[in-house]
Order: sequence, then C-alpha cells, then structure tokens
Amino acid sequence: MPGPPSAERSRPFGLIGVLMLAVLAAACATVAAAGPVPFRVGAIFPLSGSTAPDSTDEYLGATLAAQMVNADGGVAGHAISIDVRDVQDQAQIPAAVSSLHSDGVPVVIGAYSSQLSIPAAAAVSAAGMVYWETGAVADRVTGQGSPLVFRVGVNGAELGSNSGAFMLQELVPRMGIPVDKLRVYFVTAGDDYGHSVADATRSALELGGVRISGESVYNPYTPNWAPVMQALTAARPDILVLSSHIQDGIAFRRAFLAAGLGVKVFMGTTMAQCDQDFGNVLGSAAVGVFASDRPQGDFNPDALDPQARALYERFAALWKQRTGAAAPDEEGIAGFSAAWVLFADVLGRAGDDSAQGIAAAARALDLPSGSLPNGGGVLFSNVPGQVGQNIRAAAVVWQWQAPRHSVVVWPPVYATGQVKLALSSS
Repeated sequence: MPGPPSAERSRPFGLIGVLMLAVLAAACATVAAAGPVPFRVGAIFPLSGSTAPDSTDEYLGATLAAQMVNADGGVAGHAISIDVRDVQDQAQIPAAVSSLHSDGVPVVIGAYSSQLSIPAAAAVSAAGMVYWETGAVADRVTGQGSPLVFRVGVNGAELGSNSGAFMLQELVPRMGIPVDKLRVYFVTAGDDYGHSVADATRSALELGGVRISGESVYNPYTPNWAPVMQALTAARPDILVLSSHIQDGIAFRRAFLAAGLGVKVFMGTTMAQCDQDFGNVLGSAAVGVFASDRPQGDFNPDALDPQARALYERFAALWKQRTGAAAPDEEGIAGFSAAWVLFADVLGRAGDDSAQGIAAAARALDLPSGSLPNGGGVLFSNVPGQVGQNIRAAAVVWQWQAPRHSVVVWPPVYATGQVKLALSSS
C-alpha cells in the first residue's frame, strides 16, 4: 500500500497467502456444518500488495482462532464467520466499512498497519460497530476516545515506556555513567507510529533523570541520512534510540555503520528492529542491537499459565500444520491472541450480538497476565486518551547476539538469554 516503509515485512505474496485459501475453505466448511446462522465478524486487512506476507500472517492467526472456537462449539452454538475486505490504502476504507455495515456485522477486526487502523477505527466506530485491533500499535488507534474501539496488543506508548524502563533498569547501571551525564539521542520516523513510541521512550527516560541530547526526525518515505549522521557526529551520544519501520531501519543501520559511528547502546523501540528481516538482511551488522517488541513464538513458556500454555501449544500445532513453520511468528501470535479474546472471552458474554453488548462485555473482562498465549492479560482502560487500550498487554526486549540470532533479554519472566552490553558498542 502507499505509505512509508512499514514495520511489516515487504516480500512477495507467498506461502501464507496461498495457504489462506485452505484456511478459509476449512472455516467455511466449519460454518456450514455448524448451522445456517453463523455469527458474522467483519475484517479489514491488506491481504495483497507489499505488506501481504505479514498482514496475512496476522489474519491467519485470527482465522485460526475462529476455527478453534468453532471446533469447540462456536459462540453459543453459532459458528464464527469472518467477512473480510482486502483494503490497501486509506481511500478504500469508507467503502469497506459501508459494505460491512450493510452486511450487518456488529464487530470488525483489523487492520495490521497503523496507517490503515487509525482511520478504520474511526470509521467503524462512527458507523456504530465495534472495532477490534489485532496488530497496529500507533497510540491514535485507541486514542480517539471511542467506547467502541479496543486493542488487545501493546500500543506505541507501551513499547516506548518498555524501552525506557529496560534502559534505566538493565543497561544504565551496567554502563558506569551517572544518569545525569548520559548523552541520549533520538532518531525518529516522522509519522504516528514513530512518534508514539519515541515520545513514550523519551518520557520514561526523562522521568528517570536522563536528559535527552537531541533528536533527528526523518521522512520515512524518502529518508535523507546525511544530516542525521552529521547531527550524531556532533552529539556523540552514549545511547542511540531509533524509532523506525523495517526498511528505513535497515537503511539507517547501514548508514550509521558506514559513517564510522559508534554508541554504547543502540536501542530500537518500534518492533521493526526485532523483525527477522532486519537480522536476515543485516547479518552481522545487526549484532548488538536491542529492540522493544511484542512476544513471538520463542519466548520463555514459563510466562504462561497452564491453560494459556495448552492453548498456545494447540495454536502452534495448527500453525505448523498450515504453514510448515515450527513456531508462529509475531504477527501470527498477535492476530491469534487478539481474536481469541474477542471470540472466546467476549462474544459469548455479550448477551446479544449488538455492538453495545460486545463493548460492555469487553470492558468487563479482567484476565491476569500470563493468561493469553502471548503472555499478556486483559484489562481495558477507561482513562481518557487510552479508552479501549489493554493495560495488561505483553511487551519484551530482544537483542541480536549473533548473525541472524536474537534472544529475549527482558522482562525476566520472558527471557531466553542475558544482556550482552559489549555487543551493542558499535
């Protein structure tokens, strides 16, 4: 879709897209077997185009959640049927929302990309339907104040505050530099996604006594690294905080190293630096980079309670059956976890199929951390500016510790490895 290089990978439409046909066929068969009156759920996703590999992973996770709930009897005996619209850019959203509204769906899931999710959330809720975010993290998705908008996963503010807390608690004490002497410099993609995360990281660091030395904001459509490198050369930071998308993040890391620059800590805040594409493309050039992210399939399973662990294993087995992958990726787990909460925990408690009933059931939900297959819990905020945001969403920090190999290093309950600060000094 048109827009800046996204935090979603840009690869040709591949295996997941093909396998979606099989998943949808299975879902339709399940619906047909369950009876003539399915519970219809709308969906808006960019299922074709440059973001298709990751967006279809997220959608596949949501679809598998529906399949599993249907196998368990559906919603009060009604199988879930997903009514999806393939939307590539913002201009297509009004027609998609109007179509779903005409179809009578009370709730819409989506939309993977913050560039789509922000207007989709506004349009869906304005039409009187519940909007249920399955992946995008920009704060404005749930920051528009609608009581009909919900997000199970982390927002940009949580990723940012997670980054700040990690640096203050784990990295700064190891650096041997007084907090008030640290030089911290931000490099930020100039869009909602980048600013959501960077702003929260800055707030967390300043609250901890760190003074920010400066910031370079760049255009993620057409980044110009020369002035950024000049500013970094002059600032000589100890910590570099990067809030980027994947492709511009890769380009920045290359330009940073080509300029001969070095820092004690290179901290990515926007999930992009954890993505396998970041590590696979950069290889040894990624080693040492830290990044704040949502959990994917290889975090410490002890973070899950027994029921959530069993649910994860069931989902992972189905994911492997569909894709051949040993473990679900970040997008798949995000889509599954968000959809599972809606399908298994909310719809059956709504009392009816109205948007108001679904929203009320969501607001009443109270699930402890560790009860979802991604390690999170659920409690939706009613604080202005955060209405509908899950305040028990899961977030972790990774570090690339060898070429194409990363480990979770924080929080301890999720960790599969230890911080290696010396690797980040580049």
